[in-house]
Amino acid sequence: MTICATEDTMAPAGPLAGRLTIAADGSYAARLARHDDDAGSWFPERWTLSGPEPYAVPLQGTQPEEPDSALLPLTDGRVLILRRVADRFAASLLYPAGPGTGELLLGALAAPRLTLLPPAPGGTLAYAVAPEADHTMLWRVHGGANGPEPVTRIPGRCTGGVWLDRSGRLLALDRELDGRTKTVVVDLERGGETGLLLQITEESNDRLLLADPDSGLLLVHSDAPGHGRLGWGVLGSSLPVRFPECLRPANGTATPFAVQPGQMLAPESCAVAFRMAGPNGTWLGVWRPSGRQLRQYPAPEGWLPGTGLWTADGDLLLPCATEAEPCGVARLALGAERVAVESVERVRPGAAGRPMGPMGPVRQVAPTWTAGPPGRARPVAPAPVAPVAPPVEPSRPVEPAAPEEAVKPEGAVQPEEASPSGNDALDGAPNGAEIVPDAGDADNRSTASAQPQAMDAEPAHLPGHPQTCRPVPLQEAPLAARQTRWSVISGPVRISGGSCAAG
Repeated sequence: MTICATEDTMAPAGPLAGRLTIAADGSYAARLARHDDDAGSWFPERWTLSGPEPYAVPLQGTQPEEPDSALLPLTDGRVLILRRVADRFAASLLYPAGPGTGELLLGALAAPRLTLLPPAPGGTLAYAVAPEADHTMLWRVHGGANGPEPVTRIPGRCTGGVWLDRSGRLLALDRELDGRTKTVVVDLERGGETGLLLQITEESNDRLLLADPDSGLLLVHSDAPGHGRLGWGVLGSSLPVRFPECLRPANGTATPFAVQPGQMLAPESCAVAFRMAGPNGTWLGVWRPSGRQLRQYPAPEGWLPGTGLWTADGDLLLPCATEAEPCGVARLALGAERVAVESVERVRPGAAGRPMGPMGPVRQVAPTWTAGPPGRARPVAPAPVAPVAPPVEPSRPVEPAAPEEAVKPEGAVQPEEASPSGNDALDGAPNGAEIVPDAGDADNRSTASAQPQAMDAEPAHLPGHPQTCRPVPLQEAPLAARQTRWSVISGPVRISGGSCAAG
């Protein structure tokens, strides 16, 4: 869920005011909402997403909240709130109690800065990192025996935060150390033992943005190709990390915020949702590694940008808030879409209803919304809309997407069992998708992005990368020699040598 502002060194860097954070299983969400009074004060608001229709419950206390208070919804319906109080942070649990709000104080943490991590798998624990000048403390804010408790001290300054498995054992953090940023993995069942997870070259800055434990799909941001690029790889694969050209949109930035779950050992079929931002506003992007196209869609009215989750069937649920409907969820129905591997659709120049964008055909939907019961906005027949990007007039049919560039770290992570998939080609995609109201889903465990800043988004208007580059030496993770068993999913962590290539 991703977007420059001057950092307040005392402010928590978790969810900001107005940003919606979704629980690990998709059942609840929470944000700071604003009163309609003249002061525009803030109060916590919990959304229930697991019922037949979404609804919101205010969790306001006796005084307004500060806009830098951080919220984290738990799967039991309670909401963790982290408030700054003088030189420390106070953690409490909020919950509905009759007509009012109940509050359970968990304790306080003394730290100059504290960042809530994304919801942990299972939805009952909460973690935070407190970065300082030369080290970072990892805290278990909720779920310990005696309130907040330290887990481990990690050398370097850590940011980000991505969960690598469904048990909540393996946590990936982006660590800045000696002027370089690399992703490390923390084993919470071994006392916070850490090891190197992602290093494409010794000189590059490599960050992990998203990970799907089911398929092993990884979304990374690295300057190994020469400048900052979005790329993808597979947990446990020896194949190169690839940097698709389609993830460098000329009309804005692309920031991933959710990846489709349930695609066991099929990373090429996983759909990834992007927040697209440019001079014309904010819209949606959807990409699959097998499709080699970034499909773009107008965002539904009132979408809370950078928030959403996938169902296992491939539909994208997008929380929305408007004056008429302050708590709603729109569905981008992509479950029937099947993308052919190694193929790109060709479009006739000037074909009606198929606007052209800088990356080829732009698939669009233009839902309009009519009044209805709260949480059940109904789409009516779509009306023509302007394309998201200024249309270009091709003189010939669109050619297949440009080949992906690859930087090969021979296996970012080596699993105990083979994992890269070799799926057969799938059927072609339909002409478009539809946004329809959500009716609830049983499995909404898509992974949300842990990168809230736009600096990790794909930069626009950058020169193309050369097709080849020199071979580069890589390191092996220090814990690989000891054959540390990270989990049944990832196996021992190891990174070995490789080179750059054009895919």
